[in-house]
Amino acid sequence: MADIKSLDDLKSAVAGSAPAAAEAAAPKAPVRDALGRSYATGKRKDAVARVWVKPGSGKVVVNGKDMAAYFARPVLQMILKQPFQIANVEGQFDVYATVAGGGLSGQAGAVKHGISKALQLYEPSLRPALKAAGFLTRDSRVVERKKYGKRKARRSFQFSKR
Repeated sequence: MADIKSLDDLKSAVAGSAPAAAEAAAPKAPVRDALGRSYATGKRKDAVARVWVKPGSGKVVVNGKDMAAYFARPVLQMILKQPFQIANVEGQFDVYATVAGGGLSGQAGAVKHGISKALQLYEPSLRPALKAAGFLTRDSRVVERKKYGKRKARRSFQFSKR
């Protein structure tokens, strides 16, 4: 690198590297496999979901079952539909997901995270809408571990004066 001894040298060095930054900001190419699918991994709590997205009729298959059969609660089905509603592509993509670990709520969040990441890889123009909604960020909240001398993570045993 050039020998930078003053502020003017630094400014000229930064200005010289600006075209490289502009090239990096160029629109990204879609990432698809030989079958025309995009793949992403989604995580939430202890659940991990592998998600494949491809153009289709809007069918969602989770662990070999239909979405309505696997996630029976309407709230969980709504969570899975959110990325498509935000991106305005409802009914345009088929989803195949395998999910393991955690409970149903965590699994629904993991599949939603995976769908969002896979949609963004399939069609990079959808990224701003999904990013603004916060769907591309992994929700890092997990259950706090139990501490010794406590009944739960923070709950103490009942104090008895006598």
